[in-house]
Amino acid sequence: MSRPLLLTLLFSVVFVGCADTETVRKRRTVDDIWLEAKEAYEDDDWTDASAKFDLIKLQYPTSQWADDAQYLLAEISFRRGEFILAAFNYNVVRRSFPTSEWAKVSTFNVAICYEELALPSDRDQEYTKKAIESYTDFQSIYPTDSLAMESVEKIRELRGRLAERYIIIAEHYRDNSSRKSALIYFELVISDYPDSEYYEDALVEKIRIHYESTEIAECRNAIADYKRTVLTQTRSEEVDEMERTLP
Repeated sequence: MSRPLLLTLLFSVVFVGCADTETVRKRRTVDDIWLEAKEAYEDDDWTDASAKFDLIKLQYPTSQWADDAQYLLAEISFRRGEFILAAFNYNVVRRSFPTSEWAKVSTFNVAICYEELALPSDRDQEYTKKAIESYTDFQSIYPTDSLAMESVEKIRELRGRLAERYIIIAEHYRDNSSRKSALIYFELVISDYPDSEYYEDALVEKIRIHYESTEIAECRNAIADYKRTVLTQTRSEEVDEMERTLP
């Protein structure tokens, strides 16, 4: 067989092989990719699952699996402890697929992500505030949902953390003989967090600052507020003692 003919035959074989491969590749539908991605996800092969979910998002953004892929990407981020990325991905679900079956749970999960990121009360409370905002968003969008009641409790707990933060700062100033600065933060607890467990303490400390500064009128007004607004008065003996010894 001549060399030119042999090369022609070899080229034909390669061409046919490539064509067959291309045909197989083209036959791989979004449904196939979804099944592969879901299998990888269920096997905890999150790297492979993420790659395939991303492929669905990018190449098939209007397919029936696009919202599922986006939601499971968020779930993978959450399980990995990547809460900032998880919050982003959950937000994409709620904004890009508002009618999806995953929209409601994604809205709630955004708040959970921020709560996971929230730091103890003696540190910065940026994510605590974001969590409160997100739980509030959920309440406004789904007011009759059972998770709305859970949101109420979450908000109460997180607001208590913010109140505790102000108490810590106020006590720091008080212990360092900066009564005016301390009073500012006790006042913030009183005005902004009257529903918190720290309300009574803040009000008693306000009374004490006025008492020790011999600010008689302010002290009497604060005592009146205490008796009028504090239902369970666990520190009433201290307040009564200060009131008895006022000039």
